Amino acid sequence: MTAGSASAPEGYLADALRRLKRHRALVEEALAQVSDADFFRTIDPESNSIAIIVKHLAGNMRSRFTDFLTTDGDKPDRARDGEFVVAAESRDELMRFWESGWTAAFAALEPLAPEDLARTITINSQPHSVFGAVNRHLMHIAYHAGQIVYLAKHFAGPAWKTVSVPRGGSAAYNDAMRKKAEERR
Repeated sequence: MTAGSASAPEGYLADALRRLKRHRALVEEALAQVSDADFFRTIDPESNSIAIIVKHLAGNMRSRFTDFLTTDGDKPDRARDGEFVVAAESRDELMRFWESGWTAAFAALEPLAPEDLARTITINSQPHSVFGAVNRHLMHIAYHAGQIVYLAKHFAGPAWKTVSVPRGGSAAYNDAMRKKAEERR
């Protein structure tokens, strides 16, 4: 490590937050391309709609991150099975729920200090390090973000505007990343 550089735990926390924010942005860019009808549409009877995935992620984040360091991450009032049923909720209601989930997550994660990573919390009455819980959340968000983006792209069809590196655009992307790295030197 060089003088002034972040320690591994500090770097980890900053990187985890950056990745969560990127996944959120990726999902929200995809959601902006989906009609209300497609937001609630499933591709078959056993699949989840985008609305259900949004509701599930929001419920998960609210449960996991409310009183993150002091209470079990599986709150008694969560009703996880209900997250997989969209009854009368509107898209606006589900997006407000989505926002409340992210608010809870960032309120819990942003103030963490490197020494908090070794603390033990519980999820479903099972002990987890904070480090492990954050990794678990990153994986969960990435898993469902991919599902949402895939469904949104499917529904948008030829009107889809990529939310990541476009096909055939890897060389230009890599060049831009190299230039950014050179500018930082």
